[in-house]
Amino acid sequence: MSFTPGAELGKANQEVFSKTLLTLAKENKNILVVTSDSRGSGKLMPYAEAVPEQLIEVGIAEQNLVGVAAGLASTGKIVFAVSPASFLTARALEQIKNDVCYSDQPVKLIGISAGVSYGALGSTHHAIHDIAVLRAIHNITIIVPADNLETAEAVKAAATMSHPVYLRFGKRPIPHLHPSDTPFEVGKALRIRDGRDITFIATGETVYPALKAAEELEQSGYSCRVISMHTIKPLDSEAVIRAAKECRAMVTVEEHHTSGGLGEACAAILLQANINVPFKITGIPDEYTMTGNQLDIFNHYGLTARGLARTAKALLRDE
Repeated sequence: MSFTPGAELGKANQEVFSKTLLTLAKENKNILVVTSDSRGSGKLMPYAEAVPEQLIEVGIAEQNLVGVAAGLASTGKIVFAVSPASFLTARALEQIKNDVCYSDQPVKLIGISAGVSYGALGSTHHAIHDIAVLRAIHNITIIVPADNLETAEAVKAAATMSHPVYLRFGKRPIPHLHPSDTPFEVGKALRIRDGRDITFIATGETVYPALKAAEELEQSGYSCRVISMHTIKPLDSEAVIRAAKECRAMVTVEEHHTSGGLGEACAAILLQANINVPFKITGIPDEYTMTGNQLDIFNHYGLTARGLARTAKALLRDE
């Protein structure tokens, strides 16, 4: 039976994170979850019921969350610090920088309800800054899984990592993008579709709209490559450079501010490699983010199949 990317709907990545973590925690009593009143929103209720002695609740106190997680990690515990991405990476940024990264404590920072997952709760709850601020901090790996397979594999990888890592998850059920036997490696992008006209390099929940844009463009005779750049730091520069050399144009797609994220990271790689290719960063622009659910916001900013196809066509016409 052949596999068609995006044909079957999976679970929300947050659910897969919790399920995978529970499996690991049952096998290893050193695994702990520290949460800031987020066991419900983080889909951790089954975890809390199954291994209650492996969950620590600090309440709505993200700075304490990170400090406690760093302290536990320093004793040899495998610690997952779970909190909404918007608060974890803003309110506790100093603790992430000093207690975790500069102190080299292998805390697994889990940003839930990331991007614009909180929808109508508005800009205060949107995490569209997190990749930018964490990219600027030394000694942290940043992973943004696109589907359930990437999520499960990223959680397993994070559990074994000896340095800090940030994993970013959303709330919406996500289509399956990879066959179940797809090899996953931190720092190595996954090519979902090949092509020679346009490359979409996307991350997280924007990979699926990029894939649908590629399918729409195919109807107009365009050959499109789609890359899931699940690891933002370290970035797979080889995949970026190869795509720029083999395709006529490139569009990056992210559920993040257009400053400081995936797009600017790719642009820096191309500029320093002295590669000139028509290039466009798509994401959330520098403005007060419109209010609506996640899909409304995606539609407003052109992070949909139609919007991305239109962006790609404009780039190719300008070539």
